[in-house]
Amino acid sequence: MSGTATGTEATGTVPASPTPLPFRIINWIGIIDQLVGTQANRLLRPLDMPLPQFIMLNHFSHRLTEGKTVMSIARAMQQPQPGITKTVQKMLAKRWLREQANPEDGRSKVLFLTPAGLARHNEAVAIFARELAPAFGGWSPAELEQLFAQLDRLKIWLDDNR
Repeated sequence: MSGTATGTEATGTVPASPTPLPFRIINWIGIIDQLVGTQANRLLRPLDMPLPQFIMLNHFSHRLTEGKTVMSIARAMQQPQPGITKTVQKMLAKRWLREQANPEDGRSKVLFLTPAGLARHNEAVAIFARELAPAFGGWSPAELEQLFAQLDRLKIWLDDNR
C-alpha cells in the first residue's frame, strides 16, 4: 500500500449498488404519497378539512350505511386510537359524523357518516379530480386502467399481509 488514494477513495464517489426494483417501486410510492399529501393539504384548506379528516371521510364513504367504532377505524387505518379519537371529535363538532350508542358495547359509540360529511367529501373529491387531472393528461384510458389494476393488486397484497 502506497498511501495514495485510488478508485472511489480518490474521487469521493460511492460505488453504485443495484437497488432492487421492488424497493424502488415502494420508495417511489412513498415519495408520491408525500407530494400528494402536501398538495392535498393545500387543496383542502379552503374546506377547513385537514388531510386526516378527508382520509376518515373517505373511509366512511366506501360503505355509507355501515357504522364504525373508534377502535375499528384505528385498526383499519393502522393508527393509534388517541389520534383517531381526536379526529372523530373534530368531525362530530363539524357534524360530518354522528354517533349513537353501541348496542354491543355500552362503553363505546358507533359512528356514521352524515349527509353533510358526504357532501364535504364529494366537494373534496371534485377538487382533487380537477386539480390533479393534469398529472394524467398524457395518459391513455388503457394506461390509467393498467396502472390502477397494478396498484390495486399491490394494495390488496399489502392489506392481506399486514
